[in-house]
Amino acid sequence: VVRDRDATLRAFYNVCKHRGGPLVTADCGTLRMLQCQYHGWTYRLDGMLRGVPRFDRTELFDRRDYGLTEIEVALWSEMVFVRLNPPGDAITLGSLFDGIAQNIAPLRLDQLEFERRVTYDVPCNWKVYVDNYLEGYHLPLVHPELCDVLDYREYETVTFENYSLQHSPLQHDDTERAFYYFVYPNFMLNILPDRLQTNVVIPDGPDHCFVHFDYYYPASVIAENRATIEADQSFAEKVQQEDIDICRHVQRGLKSRAYDRGRFSYDAENGVHHFQCLLKRSYAEHLSAAGDD
Repeated sequence: VVRDRDATLRAFYNVCKHRGGPLVTADCGTLRMLQCQYHGWTYRLDGMLRGVPRFDRTELFDRRDYGLTEIEVALWSEMVFVRLNPPGDAITLGSLFDGIAQNIAPLRLDQLEFERRVTYDVPCNWKVYVDNYLEGYHLPLVHPELCDVLDYREYETVTFENYSLQHSPLQHDDTERAFYYFVYPNFMLNILPDRLQTNVVIPDGPDHCFVHFDYYYPASVIAENRATIEADQSFAEKVQQEDIDICRHVQRGLKSRAYDRGRFSYDAENGVHHFQCLLKRSYAEHLSAAGDD
């Protein structure tokens, strides 16, 4: 994902058209051009092929035929999203996040700035991690200190077409709220006053996943109040490690011959039920498409 010299946002597959080498291997940075790390082919930031070492004697070769493959890219609240599906997919970015900005107002996510990323190595299936995120049922036992921040008596889960919301007033100020949005299938927004955390859950086999955990704050907090940021991230780290630990145990429990399937609490686990219904819908659509092929 890049911005070219005219600040146009673009996204490409990280694949050179020569022999599939990587264009970039770092997570982020500033480049004047993209260069394949295998044989040195270079591309402009608009994706056009620019330099081709030792191809001056190759016949019937036109650089215009070897530009990078572009991917659909869009912004929501200054966060960048790409879509690999062909154009014409029924779900748009606007419909996917419809209603969230209005519901959290006057909070404005687009006024926050990225501060840092932490990536967690989690020993469980990605769906176990998501299931755990989607309910507050476990908070009193797994996260007692988080219950001191949230008004657990008022904790509520609401489901929508493509996302769910868990929300609660804060203990110290019932005029302010915590919002925990899960956007299907693997994106999370943890929103409190002057703070945003986003989680992206990356599947990595049946027993393992990664979680990219990003922190955002107002520019003034980043510049002037490191103590607030350090306290916030220390608390978030504790909560995350508690979740990782319980998910590790659940992953083991799900494999036991003693376990088949459980039941959902109507009051406390409607978010988990909603996620699993969306999964079943996706599986059915995939199988149907495979049958058509």
